[in-house]
Amino acid sequence: MSRGGGGSHGGGGTTVKPSVPVAVNGFGDAPSGPKGAYFDPRLGEFLLPYDAVRQSSDPEATLMAFLESTYRAAADLAGWDRAALECPIGEPLRPRPL
Repeated sequence: MSRGGGGSHGGGGTTVKPSVPVAVNGFGDAPSGPKGAYFDPRLGEFLLPYDAVRQSSDPEATLMAFLESTYRAAADLAGWDRAALECPIGEPLRPRPL
């Protein structure tokens, strides 16, 4: 993921965006997850303003919902084999068995 915008540390202008190349037709029409997320057609990317995450009652869940929804959109529209790529989310500080 990368950070865009020109905001400062507490900044209202900072955004979170997934680092997924976007060239799939219909990607911009896909649902983008939490309130505040949107597709910027000029950039060809989904964006989630930092303030939408910061002001959420559950910032971690808000960010994960955004990342998961944009991943699903990219994976489904591009025809990725999601069963071969995905694994369950693990527990913090506990490695998953191979």
